[in-house]
Amino acid sequence: MTQATPRPLDGITVVSLEHAIAAPFCTRQLADLGARVIKVERPGSGDFARGYDQRVDGLASHFVWTNRSKESLTLDLKQDAAGDILDALLAKADVLVQNLAPGAAARMGLSFDALHARFPRLIVCDISGYGEGGPYEKKKAYDLLIQSEGGFLSVTGGPGDNEMAKAGCSIADIAAGMYAYTGVLSALMLRDKTGVGSRIDVSMLESLVEWMGYPMYYAYDGAPPPPRAGASHSTIYPYGPFPTGGGGTLMLGLQNEREWTLFCEKVLLDPALASDDRFSANFKRSENREVLRQIIIDGFADLSLDEVVARLEQAQIANARVNDMHGVWQHPQLQARDGWREVDSPVGKLPSLLPPGRNAAFTPRMDAVPALGQHTQDILAELGFSAHEQASLATGGAV
Repeated sequence: MTQATPRPLDGITVVSLEHAIAAPFCTRQLADLGARVIKVERPGSGDFARGYDQRVDGLASHFVWTNRSKESLTLDLKQDAAGDILDALLAKADVLVQNLAPGAAARMGLSFDALHARFPRLIVCDISGYGEGGPYEKKKAYDLLIQSEGGFLSVTGGPGDNEMAKAGCSIADIAAGMYAYTGVLSALMLRDKTGVGSRIDVSMLESLVEWMGYPMYYAYDGAPPPPRAGASHSTIYPYGPFPTGGGGTLMLGLQNEREWTLFCEKVLLDPALASDDRFSANFKRSENREVLRQIIIDGFADLSLDEVVARLEQAQIANARVNDMHGVWQHPQLQARDGWREVDSPVGKLPSLLPPGRNAAFTPRMDAVPALGQHTQDILAELGFSAHEQASLATGGAV
């Protein structure tokens, strides 16, 4: 079916040598904007994220999330015939994205310098754990390891020495995928000005460290870093989870003195507390958080979660319910904004969230999650391979 209005990346072709999360998340977002994304996978096994779990009607949760709207082409890039097919694709492509093992792409002749000589308009985006150069260049990297190297674990979790906690999603991969995505978009804009492609070098470490700017500057010049504070904010208080009557949990967020006064007057119904010297400034509330926490817990003890929320809303103080994943699936705001669509997959229709940042001028592309090698024959035919040649490639294991 033809898209009624143009999308930003209609006509752009992206070839991706990708696995896991960072590169697939980047290219899925390019596909959302209309790009044709050809995902190159190993024959027989494919992207190893296909095997992470079977939670989505037999498909892997990570894979479903990051791979809609793509075409799957199987190639054994160790074979010369497969390399010829990849060259034919790159000759027509606008972007190559890869997050293979450190140095693997260069060994296959897929460095930017080697490709730029043959395909001067091609944009190359290399995603790795630590980036090119430096003592960590060839070091293997996975999301949790980068969370550790980038200092994220040092500020996340409980206060005890053994209470550090990783993020519940692949935050380092996501950060790298986002910078790769925006890097490709900016490189396409640059090519419009210069007529030639450029290289994007995305490091997972640098991507996550950029997101760590606040705790890094808080610990500037040897100052103590922010302490691990569980689900509470480490330096702003009260900002975190509090129990309510009936077993509910509320996430409370106070940002300034005006809100603190309103909270005491309209929520705790204790106006005098606002001027208590122990709590009269944020740094004092943070220093005395254990005493203040008990006061708030006592104030909420006879109120249900809904009653506390009502008071907070009336006082215009930020708050949130602590949802689990089932609560997010059913979130009333996502429902009210018509945020869910259905996409096809090898196991049938699956729900999928509209990409954030909706643009009223076009509808995002939200096509099927591909089966392994689903588009191999069509892509080979498009490149001019006959049925006999395709059969020979398959027999030889090249595709």
